[in-house]
Amino acid sequence: MSTRGPVSSLLPDFPWDTIAAAKARAAAHPDGIVDLSVGTPVDPVDPLIRAALASVSEVPGYPQTHGTPELRAATVDALKRRYGITGIDPAAVLPVIGTKELIAGLPRLLGLGADDLVVIPEVAYPTYEVGALLAGTRILRADGLTRLGPERPALIYLNSPSNPTGRVLGVEHLRKVVEFARERGAIVASDECYLGLAWDEPAVSLLDPAVCDGDHTGLLAIHSLSKTSNLASYRAGFLTGDPALVRELLEVRKHSGLIVPLPVQAAMTAALGDDAHEHQQRERYRRRREILRNALEQAGFRIDDSHAGLYLWSTRGENARVTLDELAERGILAAPGDFYGPTGTQHVRIALTATDERIAAAVQRLAA
Repeated sequence: MSTRGPVSSLLPDFPWDTIAAAKARAAAHPDGIVDLSVGTPVDPVDPLIRAALASVSEVPGYPQTHGTPELRAATVDALKRRYGITGIDPAAVLPVIGTKELIAGLPRLLGLGADDLVVIPEVAYPTYEVGALLAGTRILRADGLTRLGPERPALIYLNSPSNPTGRVLGVEHLRKVVEFARERGAIVASDECYLGLAWDEPAVSLLDPAVCDGDHTGLLAIHSLSKTSNLASYRAGFLTGDPALVRELLEVRKHSGLIVPLPVQAAMTAALGDDAHEHQQRERYRRRREILRNALEQAGFRIDDSHAGLYLWSTRGENARVTLDELAERGILAAPGDFYGPTGTQHVRIALTATDERIAAAVQRLAA
């Protein structure tokens, strides 16, 4: 008789399930909830992107796992135009069904197992840990290389700009990680989903020539169109970097049927080819950030890091669950910092992803 256990038993409780009571309390506010807990887009998808989606909706055949040549070329052009990333071969671009899917599966797709170590940031997007747990690897939370000692990790995750803290890693830090990884045979996967949302400090890619000297060996950069193109519902992301690693991931994904639908590929191509809509969305977030940051500081919060990204990493020097409950009494829902690791227990993550009307409501409630 099988002794198989449920895969879910390997995983922690789903974080957002743990704040259901606070969400219900916030939703009971007479003027409705202001949900600042999840970084989900609320602004409309640009008509240019929607038209591209519809333009191939009648095509019946299977799409390419590798993505259309047009999509891969548009990706290369956009990375160079927007972020100064050069030297990418279009063959080393691979579309994915949203970056969460990729991150959750990456250790397994790379063939890692019980003898391997995955390094994640000390305060981190929960899916880095989930992917390692699903693959059965060892896990270490570390922001500095000295914490690794003699370890020879198989995979090192970076996240700059960070979710949830908004911290930005500088060129010298990134160069040291690349040098360390190459000395010890590690792969570096850099989650760069917020690269286009730098506010107080410039953010650079792991693949920037200033970081890797144009050599992408052992390096992967992960990008999403959910943020500044509002394509969260489309599940539109991609990775690029080391051509050999991308080829390996492509082969596994072809066998697994992990394919981005053709209409979404067309939408991605249009989004990557147009910077105007991205600039417009960035400006929306900049305005909301300024308004909300001022309101939080006037209400007694301290904002730490938060130099980039879609969140304000906020604290009142108390347990985050206390802060969460007090905000919920005002009809505001945030994400407690313990979602992201044991050192986040005195912070709440407050998202900028709410309409202007809901941001104004939050400001009014914080002032009261």
